[in-house]
Amino acid sequence: MTGQIEFDWQLSGSGWATCRIADASAEAKYVVSYCTDALTDLLNGLEGMYRLDPVQRFSFDLEPVEIRWVLRGVATGVGVSIYRFPDMSASFAAPDTDGTLSWRSTQPRSTLVHAVIEAAQEVLQEHGEAGYEARWIRFPFPVAALQNLRRLHLLDDECGQPHDPSTP
Repeated sequence: MTGQIEFDWQLSGSGWATCRIADASAEAKYVVSYCTDALTDLLNGLEGMYRLDPVQRFSFDLEPVEIRWVLRGVATGVGVSIYRFPDMSASFAAPDTDGTLSWRSTQPRSTLVHAVIEAAQEVLQEHGEAGYEARWIRFPFPVAALQNLRRLHLLDDECGQPHDPSTP
C-alpha cells in the first residue's frame, strides 16, 4: 500500500461535478452527473469498509457512461477499482469484468477515507448545504453520511493527519 492519495470533488455546473482521484502512479478524472447521488454513494461505500462487508459497489452516471466503483477490504487497506461502461442503462447488471478498468489502487483505509472526508468538507465549506443542493439539484449535501464516516474514521483509524474539530 502506498499511502499516497489525492481526491477532489468540485461542483462544475448545474447538476455536474468533477471527481478526480490520483495516487503516485495514476490519475483519473470524471465529470459526474446528478442522475445518481454520487457523493453520498461514495461516502456510504467507504463507510462499508468499516463493517464486515468486504466489497462495496456503487456507480456514477456520466450520461450515458457508467463509472462503477468497487471497493474491497484488504487487511487495513482498501483496494479501489473503477470500471468504465459505455452506457449506464445497459450495464446495470453487467459483471465488473465487462467494463474497462479505468483506475486502480490499494491504499490504507485511513489515508483514502481522510482524503475523501477532506474533499467533501471543502465542498460543504465552499457552497454550504443550500448552495450544494441548488447546484447539485436532485440531492442535498450528505451531511449525515459525512458525519458518520468521520466518526468511524476518528474512532477506528490511526490517522496521523490533522483533523478540524469544528467541522460537523
